[in-house]
Amino acid sequence: MAKKSKIKKTLVDQILDKAGIAHDSLSFNGLEGQTPDDIDRSTIFKTLALIGDKTGPLIGILPITEHLSEKKLAKVSGNKKVSMIPQKDLQKTTGYVHGANNPVGIRQKHQFPIYIDQIALEMGQMIVSAGEIGRSIRIESQVLADFVSAQFDDIKEDR
Repeated sequence: MAKKSKIKKTLVDQILDKAGIAHDSLSFNGLEGQTPDDIDRSTIFKTLALIGDKTGPLIGILPITEHLSEKKLAKVSGNKKVSMIPQKDLQKTTGYVHGANNPVGIRQKHQFPIYIDQIALEMGQMIVSAGEIGRSIRIESQVLADFVSAQFDDIKEDR
């Protein structure tokens, strides 16, 4: 009999398991457009690391199909302006490489304010990185926000 291949748990999976938080582990690279047919790309969220002129580092999370409004994020975070952290400084700031930033891991290491676009609350569930490229988790939006002390706000650009 062939052994069933089991996906190795990421640190994010382990943190959520230890906290007793229900989630699904997924393996695909949504940023590269490689999503399974049964997953709607609008349910996949990117975790962006920014720096505010007053607060320092902060995190914005929104669907990969949307663009961040730096103006809206600055306003809700109490900054005059925010800007993306340069990719060369990303790992030094968050502990993760581009494409692997995730709210669970970042919250474990840092107390950066986290803002999730309100569309996640309306969807009920969201998919975010699990801290490794090609690995993600599906989780209830409110449960994730509560666990990482995030707040929901309108942070995406208007179309």
